[in-house]
Amino acid sequence: MAPPSPSPEPVVIHAWSAPRSLSTSLMYSFAQRDDMEVVDEPLYANFLRVTGVDRPYREELLSSMDPDGNNVINEVIFGPGKTKYRYCKHIAKQRLPNLSSDLMKKGKHFILIRNPLNILPSFDKVVPPSFFELGIAELVSIYSELCELGSPPPVIDADDLQRDPEAVLSGLCEDLGIPYQPQMLQWEAGPKDFDGIWAPWWYRSVHKSTGFSMPRRYPLTFPFALYDLLEQSLPFYNTLKRHVRKTIGSPQPTLPDPPLPVPANKKILVWVGDELLPRDSAKVSVFDSVVQGGDAVWEGLRIYDGKVFKLDEHLDRLFDSAKAMAFSNVPSRDWIKDAIFRTLNANGMFNDAHIRLTLTRGKKVTSGMSPAFNLYGCTLIEWKPPVYDNSHGIKLVTATTRRNSPNSIDSKIHHNNLINNILAKIEGNLAQAEDAIMLDKDGFVSETNATNIFMVKKGIVLTPHAEYCLPGITRATVMDLVVKESLVLHERRISLSEFHAADEVWTTGTMGEITPVVMIDGREIGDGKIGPITRQIQNAYKVITAGSGVTIPRNADE
Repeated sequence: MAPPSPSPEPVVIHAWSAPRSLSTSLMYSFAQRDDMEVVDEPLYANFLRVTGVDRPYREELLSSMDPDGNNVINEVIFGPGKTKYRYCKHIAKQRLPNLSSDLMKKGKHFILIRNPLNILPSFDKVVPPSFFELGIAELVSIYSELCELGSPPPVIDADDLQRDPEAVLSGLCEDLGIPYQPQMLQWEAGPKDFDGIWAPWWYRSVHKSTGFSMPRRYPLTFPFALYDLLEQSLPFYNTLKRHVRKTIGSPQPTLPDPPLPVPANKKILVWVGDELLPRDSAKVSVFDSVVQGGDAVWEGLRIYDGKVFKLDEHLDRLFDSAKAMAFSNVPSRDWIKDAIFRTLNANGMFNDAHIRLTLTRGKKVTSGMSPAFNLYGCTLIEWKPPVYDNSHGIKLVTATTRRNSPNSIDSKIHHNNLINNILAKIEGNLAQAEDAIMLDKDGFVSETNATNIFMVKKGIVLTPHAEYCLPGITRATVMDLVVKESLVLHERRISLSEFHAADEVWTTGTMGEITPVVMIDGREIGDGKIGPITRQIQNAYKVITAGSGVTIPRNADE
């Protein structure tokens, strides 16, 4: 008689989490399947043996479970079984360096995360939490290792699981390549045969459950003795949260990221304060004055062929604006230049790039209008071609929103309070125009919502006085070019009807450079094509941008 054939090796599903993340509830859910067996923390004894961590049940656990992790991997986790699938609940910190690489290379893996704001109060009821005990950094390490192995694991959030278990479970099953079974939504209350011996200490709440319950509407009062630990843990949680599977039933507390016009900008380094940070980590405090009141000044710069164009002129205006706003503790010119150069070098950006340099007053220490500190940053640098169609021209409309009077907010300060401009831009968008002309309080043309403006009539170049507009760096450059090109320049108040009847119109700005305007308020400018003087100024501007600017210093070996 032939010997009986060994049982087939089940497909192993590894569930990785930090403690107190609904991992036991999820294990109970998978245990309801008719094709699944579950194993509760098979590597726990190995963890206690290697680390020496104390638990009330330590000796009992070490005597009842195999403390040799590699034996467990071979005989328990990947051993023969009677079901098609084997679900292994793992706590991330139990994945120790002494374990076989088979643990990560074999089976299907997923990661369950939970906000440390919810983990810490729950954990604190049983064991004093520490960064080591939470093991959230190990979760990130596991995710990274699986990605390097070519198998990025699905990530689910415990809050989503509670809010819409059916959507999350069916999506997870789809990602794991197994069929979803509706019985995963419910289980009987009480202890389970497969519970670890630590269940009396940790599973009291889950033993009362019969399914996933909605999360608390309001969080429990946080134990602020754990505040530092929360700050240490949140970055790791947020790193993984970016990879959470989105389900139909999941709430979207934040707006989705808009598509980037230049995909390369998805991965850039940004200077904030005094350091370079990845794009998604580059943040300003909600207490910063720029968030609380638009209390900041800024500059936009462009990079041409390894040089920052008009850098010192932009910094002059930045310092003038900061002085007008009574900023204190303003960083030095050399310090700002160094931050710009470091950021450009780190991103490898030496041409066709844009810098948005923002200087804020700093974090507010209380309500009111008199903050005492200054945070200098941030430097946003991105790949960006000119933002307008400078080859064919653009259309403008006139906004009903008037440009700020110097009696209210002086436009000569390059401040961050741009609501006035944004309202005008909205009018332009609704009229399907690229931008909107803004008039001053007396009805004369000031500028557009984003640029300065010029016109040509009978060979004479005109531009509005700077009383109601930002005295732009590009505006000043073009005014110099007009004179150098032996053209006549007039700077005066100009009515809207004069712009309607102009032979040529263009706008100027760091981002747009020299942009022809072919239509205003439905009226064709000239013959509706780019005029000869506009072309002349565009060509002269290209020459000056190619031949001037502050060279970006680079390492000698580059």
